[in-house]
Amino acid sequence: MKHIVLSLVVVAVLAACATTTSSTGRRQYVGAVSQDQLNQLGAQAFTEAKQKGPLSNDGKQIAYVRCVVDALVQQLPESQRAIRWESAVFAEKEPNAFALPGGKVGVNSGLFTVARNQDQLAAVIGHEIGHVVERHHDERITRQMGAAGAVQLLGALAGNYGQLASQGGGLLAQTGFLLPGSRAQESEADVVGQRMMAQAGFDPRAAVGLWQNMMSAGGNRPPEWLSTHPDPQARIAELQARANQLLPVYEQARAAGRRPQCG
Repeated sequence: MKHIVLSLVVVAVLAACATTTSSTGRRQYVGAVSQDQLNQLGAQAFTEAKQKGPLSNDGKQIAYVRCVVDALVQQLPESQRAIRWESAVFAEKEPNAFALPGGKVGVNSGLFTVARNQDQLAAVIGHEIGHVVERHHDERITRQMGAAGAVQLLGALAGNYGQLASQGGGLLAQTGFLLPGSRAQESEADVVGQRMMAQAGFDPRAAVGLWQNMMSAGGNRPPEWLSTHPDPQARIAELQARANQLLPVYEQARAAGRRPQCG
């Protein structure tokens, strides 16, 4: 009976997969799991990350991140704004951040050493939220895990076929939620995040300074979590070109009263 059920799940998973187009015009293969299931996986992975910790108890840092997240979320489509977004600050030295389906954002305290103002922090968080709104986690699960991996995820969500945490560090490891995306995904998240920050009233030129800070901190070697991003010099040129194009968007946002005061 279990084999029959698994076979039916495989058929359902394969039937659900489909091609779609991102907001930047990139073709995607998605649908191995539903959005509700992605949101549940994101929530579970976020809970696991917080349990693993360590979490920061610095109230100013927590409020600072919350403020930037709230400002960016206001520029998302209605379906994404309706989610209850949650953020956490981790007491980790590595300059890192992530966002997960279901409205979850994590920031390491070490990020503040390179994201030196609210605009630079918005560049990082906007990039990470860009991964969520462009369905990169869905795409990653669909393409990299395939039907067998999707069956395991569905089974874990249903509580029928064991726990994902049994091997490999739980949801974070087995879904690949916190692993670097493809270069195409990283480039797309740059585009979406920089656009989002300008719409929210953060200076899009800060994304250039952020990357320069990252490079300086790493001695011309980016942190491991950025290893799949475009070539650093090419990336800086692309960020600069887009910043110039986005200045009117930024100025319109400021004129409309979107002037974040996060810190």
